[in-house]
Amino acid sequence: MKRDVRLYNVLFPVWILYFFPQLWVIVVPGNLVIDCLVLFLTLLALRHRDKKGVMKTLWWRFWLLGFAADFIGTLWLTGIWLLASLTQQTLPWFSEIFSGAYLNPFRSLPGFMLIFSGVVLAGVCIYFFDKLAMRRCGLLTGREKHVVALTMAIVTAPWTFLIPLYIG
Repeated sequence: MKRDVRLYNVLFPVWILYFFPQLWVIVVPGNLVIDCLVLFLTLLALRHRDKKGVMKTLWWRFWLLGFAADFIGTLWLTGIWLLASLTQQTLPWFSEIFSGAYLNPFRSLPGFMLIFSGVVLAGVCIYFFDKLAMRRCGLLTGREKHVVALTMAIVTAPWTFLIPLYIG
C-alpha cells in the first residue's frame, strides 16, 4: 500500500489532472498567466520598446514549451522512482534514500538533490526551448534573448516539485 502512495505522489501533476480533469481549467490558464507575466516583466526590465510585438510572437510558444519542459522533469523523476522500486531488493539503501523524497524532499539531502535535479532539468529545458522559440524573433537582440530565456527558466521552473506532500 505504501508503494501506491509513492507512485501517486511521484506523478502528482499527471495523476491529479487525470483523476480530476476539471483542474485543467485552473492549471492551463494559470500557467499561461504566469508565463505571460514573467515575459512581460522581463521585457519591462529590459526597457524593450516593442513589448506588444514580442508578446504577440512568443507567448504561445513559451507556454507550450514550458509544459513540455515540466513533462521532461516529471519523466526524469518517474524514471528514478522506477529504478528505486526495481532495485528495492538488490540495493535497499538506494530505495531507502529516495523512498521518502517524493513525499517530503527535505527529509534527506540525497532526496532533496533528487527532486531538485528534476526542477533543474526542467529549467534547463525551458532555457533551451525558449532560445529555440526566439530563434526567428527579430524583435530581440541576442543579449535580450539570453536574458528572457534565463529569466523564464529560473522563474517558471517547476518549483512546486519541492513542496512537501507529507510532513512527518
